Amino acid sequence: MALTAVLVPMRCHFWLPAAIGSLFMAALIGWLARPISQRPDQLRSSLADLLDHDSTVGSSVVPKVPLGADHVPLEIRVGLVSQSPITAFRPGPNVLCRYQHGDVIPAQELMKRIASSPQHEIHCSGGPVQINQQHYQGDVSLLKGQGDWLPVVSLDLENYVASVVGAEMPSSWHGEALKAQAVAARSYAMAHLARPATTAYHLGDTTRWQVFAGDQSTTPASRSATRETRGIILSYSGGIVESLYASNAQVSAEAHGHLGASMSQSGAQQLAHQGLPFNAILGRYYAGASLARLTWHDQ
Repeated sequence: MALTAVLVPMRCHFWLPAAIGSLFMAALIGWLARPISQRPDQLRSSLADLLDHDSTVGSSVVPKVPLGADHVPLEIRVGLVSQSPITAFRPGPNVLCRYQHGDVIPAQELMKRIASSPQHEIHCSGGPVQINQQHYQGDVSLLKGQGDWLPVVSLDLENYVASVVGAEMPSSWHGEALKAQAVAARSYAMAHLARPATTAYHLGDTTRWQVFAGDQSTTPASRSATRETRGIILSYSGGIVESLYASNAQVSAEAHGHLGASMSQSGAQQLAHQGLPFNAILGRYYAGASLARLTWHDQ
């Protein structure tokens, strides 16, 4: 299990609004939070319209779990830093790969083209792919910079969270600890939807951000924890909490003590075994934050 979601000093403190502000957040959410599938209703551009809050902001009580469980399909782009360089790329049977200008690449020639093509972008869609030894669901873009090709996978936020939960916390752990991890992982991801790591992807797949291993780390337990907390994030004063966490209290203090609050994963497991539900666990580590849920709003 990875020690922490962010192991290097961050430029912002615990509360994301202190770094970017409500107006900046509202504008970015409208641009970055694009639904994967088309629906007649659309997400509004205002962050305040996306989030349904409880009334516990700034209090010491356990944050209430917001009602509702609508799925808000947000797309997140993950740079598969751990899979560069690409030594093997196997598209699924229905996957179609094209160059940026639209020319189709035959599947049997794909690795040859990756090794020798002067093109700088290849886009694959239509099914799962295997990159090196890992399997991924979602559309994959191969981007060539100054050196090796970098794969970037675009997938639904909830599918991403399920993989992160399985990678960051043992799936055999208590369900309430896994649900606390799901909320923390989703909130951290939403912060990077608003503040992308690069123009090509929102965040990477390693401990520099939070670990994402595609299908390999997606388990029935991680899917259940994600489903039971669907759309729930940590919020403070209308903004998104960049929810830092680490394997235990000592690592959390060493890595994030200068930044503010941080969840101990082993501590969350202990609290769950003491009978605390996930929202009470989160309240212990992110004091003053509320729980908010991403929701659809009529135009």
